[in-house]
Amino acid sequence: MSSPRLQSHPFFNPSKTNPNLIFSKSPFFLPYFSTLIRNYNPKPNALSSSLQEFPPNALRRKTNPQCTVGFSLGVDLGSSRTGLALSKGFSVRPLTVLKLRGQKLELQLLDMAEREEVDEFIIGIPKSWDGKETPQSNKVRSIAGRLAVRAAERGWRVYLQDEHGTSSEAAYRMINLGLNKSARQKTSDAYAAVILLERYFAISGEDIEIVLPKQIDLQEKLRKGRRFKMRRIEKLAEPSKSPVFQFILGVIMF
Repeated sequence: MSSPRLQSHPFFNPSKTNPNLIFSKSPFFLPYFSTLIRNYNPKPNALSSSLQEFPPNALRRKTNPQCTVGFSLGVDLGSSRTGLALSKGFSVRPLTVLKLRGQKLELQLLDMAEREEVDEFIIGIPKSWDGKETPQSNKVRSIAGRLAVRAAERGWRVYLQDEHGTSSEAAYRMINLGLNKSARQKTSDAYAAVILLERYFAISGEDIEIVLPKQIDLQEKLRKGRRFKMRRIEKLAEPSKSPVFQFILGVIMF
């Protein structure tokens, strides 16, 4: 039996959506936004400083819509399955569901990030309805910490995003899409990762936590990785300013 087709969806943007339509069709959005308001607290200076130094792609796009960023990989970690979703902020695509654990899972995440041109991981961290972390949160932090060390070697960043209610919203989404029970069971983790990324981009990454390696040399690699990427982008953009390049482009377009 072939696996069910995963569909891409524009990410949820509260500023461009009729709230009455949302709340009338989904019972899960109200608890989510009430949780955001209830749990809002100014971030500690150290954490704010880290986010300013290593801003997530969603925040970078908000401050500079013209900036060039890599893909964001949403990761919904489960006890036996891990759902993945991919986005640059325009639409969110459910990617796949991995049935791996431990080091094999971490290596597969890195390999997939390489193939999909990912430069940041958005990992869902479990929290209760009142915003408090759960016993499962410690396990997620442990995995995120190990992944952050490996990712920093490549200049990639790891962040934690509150995932409360993503599974419920994913179930509602799949039912609306007309997926049958079998398809929902196979893809539920990937759609939970979709909801996670939608929330991340909807709030421009402003309610997120970076996972920094403790090693100073790895933090420096993150800094160098970002500077190298920006220089590479600028270098690639230079030919477009050349009159010869513009002439050739005009001939091709004509």
